[in-house]
Amino acid sequence: MKILWQVSFRPFGRSKINDDIQKKFVENIKKMKADITLSVTQFDDYGVKNFLNKSNIKFKYFNVPKIKLPNGSKYSNSMMLINSIKYFISKDFDYFVFSNADVFISKNIVKILSKQIHSDYMGFVYPNILIKNGKKHKTFLPHYGIDFIAFKLSKKKSLMFYRLLKDYKQFDWGVIDNFYISVGDKLDLKFENLYKKIKLKKIENKFKDFKENRNWQVQSWKKNNLYFKKFLKKNDLSSLYAYGSYYFLLLKFFRLKDLNQELFFIYLRLYLFLPISLIKKIFKRP
Repeated sequence: MKILWQVSFRPFGRSKINDDIQKKFVENIKKMKADITLSVTQFDDYGVKNFLNKSNIKFKYFNVPKIKLPNGSKYSNSMMLINSIKYFISKDFDYFVFSNADVFISKNIVKILSKQIHSDYMGFVYPNILIKNGKKHKTFLPHYGIDFIAFKLSKKKSLMFYRLLKDYKQFDWGVIDNFYISVGDKLDLKFENLYKKIKLKKIENKFKDFKENRNWQVQSWKKNNLYFKKFLKKNDLSSLYAYGSYYFLLLKFFRLKDLNQELFFIYLRLYLFLPISLIKKIFKRP
């Protein structure tokens, strides 16, 4: 099975902990019994290509000079995707995978994907098992994002995906999960939450190591949400992808067959606290 695995790395040399996590991520990928090529798009990030050259792993490398980004931006997921999907179309891959370089998933994922019978399919793991400051957070608490998505696409759907990217912009942090699920909806892919079959661990970066903070995340999310709303409108997709956040996403990919007891209680807890979340959101508005 041939997999094109999109990932982007943080600059090396700023955080020993993050450097070690990224090295372990690559070693984890190398243990998988599949023909895997990393699709890596960087933005003048120090040390990444040198690291990959020494890692003994197949990769396709793209560098986008930071000068091509909006002033102050560090990276762009939309640019990464354009490079990856274009390369995916040009080669004979069975799967396109997106993940971050701070996640770890069992090598059994290859076996799970190899048994997938649908030709146009989107599998992902929700929620993550979050490791923050070295401690595991309880899974029953609010969601931790979607940091692994696998696409099995026919040539027709691959080309449709690429055309959709021409309407999409994204820079820095936020809204990428919403975009991926909306694309799966537009392409009419078979959704599957792989949570009960396999678990995903995410190790959260420390803000201070990369001169980031919560305010930076919030402002970045707001800008990307404006881009996203334009994308949704142009492609006749529900605006709730932008307004409903994770509550809407979870409803879109909810399937009874994907549930186990733990995931059932995660859903139950999330929606039981929905009224409280709505009230807080209303009172936060200026």
